Amino acid sequence: MKKEVLDKIIAKPGDKHKVSDFETAYTANLNKKEAKDLLLEDIEALADLQNKLYAHDRYAVLVIFQAMDAAGKDGTIKHVMSGINPQGCQVYSFKQPSAEELDHDYLWRIYKSLPERGRIGIFNRSHYEDVLVAKVHPEIVLNAKLPDVKSAKDINKKFWSRRYRQINDFERHLSETGTIILKFFLNVSKEEQEKRFIARLEDETKNWKFSASDLSERSYWDKYMKAYSDMLTETSTDYAPWYVIPADNKWFMRYAVGKIIRDRILELKPEYPKLSEKAKQEIEEAKQKLLED
Repeated sequence: MKKEVLDKIIAKPGDKHKVSDFETAYTANLNKKEAKDLLLEDIEALADLQNKLYAHDRYAVLVIFQAMDAAGKDGTIKHVMSGINPQGCQVYSFKQPSAEELDHDYLWRIYKSLPERGRIGIFNRSHYEDVLVAKVHPEIVLNAKLPDVKSAKDINKKFWSRRYRQINDFERHLSETGTIILKFFLNVSKEEQEKRFIARLEDETKNWKFSASDLSERSYWDKYMKAYSDMLTETSTDYAPWYVIPADNKWFMRYAVGKIIRDRILELKPEYPKLSEKAKQEIEEAKQKLLED
């Protein structure tokens, strides 16, 4: 992806960010057809790169999606990963923690779901829920039974700073041990979200996507934007930066995500294992034997 485009959508590590500083309808001067054609090229390239990544078996790729409701997480995963071999890819969706998960630290369920080397793991929501939803609804933190949180006054600036540090340390450890982390915040405008909610209500085939809680969470929009801004500021790092993807135009959003994933895996230069001379000889002998049968 061109540097000038990346400069528009990356949350530069170390800078202070506001979600409002990023455009939701930016398209990098591409039209819908151009973006779709480029996405098809990237899908084809990703299929080949994934095969090499799987055979190379040295890196894992973790793709994280965070967004407001109706931003297009599911559709982006479906379109960008449409050419990927399911054997080398796994998708996890993190919802409200179970009783078992609440009896562990908030990263426990994340560790259990990390991709193995050679595979691409996709998180549809992630550990960032614990600095987003939990920040908007602090009762979630109170219900976690943390030893140092007895009341709402304990959920203060120091608490959140510590949690951001824990997440950064966690991701640093992963990156230093072979996991490439790609973090996408799909940035949809409040106006576009409203249009998509109405579309869900008017189309019977989409009614199932709508929940009354969607409207409830929408009423906290400003608080969520503040939580997302803090997330971008505190957790966009050199080893795991946040890409703030304009999400008002789904066709550009899918192109941008696919292009960034393709480019990053390409940087790893995954290769099929090189066979030893002995192994090559054994293959040749096996081939001759089959031909003689």
